Amino acid sequence: MAARKRKKKGKTKVISSLLSVLQRKKKKQASWVGPGLRAILRVLAIVCLLSGAALGLLFLEEYVKDTAGTSEDTFYLELAGVPAWVDARLRNKVQEIAKGGGVNVRSDDDAALVVRRNIEKHIAWLDDVTVRIKQDVLRVEGRWRKPVALIRTDLVEQRYVDSQQVVLDYMPLPGLPIVEVVGLAKTIDMPEPGRAWLCDELAAATKILDRMNQMDKNFASDKPLLFEIDRIDMRNFNGRRDEGEPHIVLYTKDNVQIIWGAEWGKWQQHLESTDQEKLAKLWGYYRQHGTLAVGVKYINLRDPQDKIPLPIDKY
Repeated sequence: MAARKRKKKGKTKVISSLLSVLQRKKKKQASWVGPGLRAILRVLAIVCLLSGAALGLLFLEEYVKDTAGTSEDTFYLELAGVPAWVDARLRNKVQEIAKGGGVNVRSDDDAALVVRRNIEKHIAWLDDVTVRIKQDVLRVEGRWRKPVALIRTDLVEQRYVDSQQVVLDYMPLPGLPIVEVVGLAKTIDMPEPGRAWLCDELAAATKILDRMNQMDKNFASDKPLLFEIDRIDMRNFNGRRDEGEPHIVLYTKDNVQIIWGAEWGKWQQHLESTDQEKLAKLWGYYRQHGTLAVGVKYINLRDPQDKIPLPIDKY
């Protein structure tokens, strides 16, 4: 009996020893895994923190560059002294070309020079251009070329010309009374916009139209007569078709003939009214009737014995 108890007690001691060993192994494993995993997590957290900080600095740097570029390093272009006849479309077109197609102009030392070169190279509408820098504004000033005549041909696109025969690119300008010139002999010689078209018959036409513009300014500014003129016909310029027929004829939009006669300055060679008398007759007729469309087929300006209803010394 005592031997059986000793045997049982021995088995219990062995089992207890095994359990103790297993518990010590578990504790040892736990003590090794726990700190290792925490260390790895700490390293990962530090890496993520540093990466986030680096990305934040990069975004901040780009933001600073962008804001500096749009506020401190940018000029806005301003057109000064723009005439009333220049509409919004023409103004915007000139601004975009002057800026080279960009939204704003960079504020380096050559900004004013770049804008001026763009205008001189690509914009025929402005002459005698100056560009000044004032704070964050590029101020553009110049003389605007005002079109007085329209040229249409089958070979090139339609163009305007000013009183100095400088060719201008076409765009609708409904606020201006622009008269079409027809019957030019050599329209294939028309130069590119910005260049003067040295053509005698065109010079004769623009001379008359420029003087008519001056008459409108002086005597019919509220209702310009030129809005009723459709075209000026130069087909018989200098009598090249028929010496006995009027050399220059204008037509209203109702197709009334306005017989002008010889080119400006040559009235005495053809025993016609003076150029000033011709203008006075036409504006006198216009003021009397309020229009050129009064049911007549023609208005003759070249006959010297006609009564002059408007004092020419005012012109």
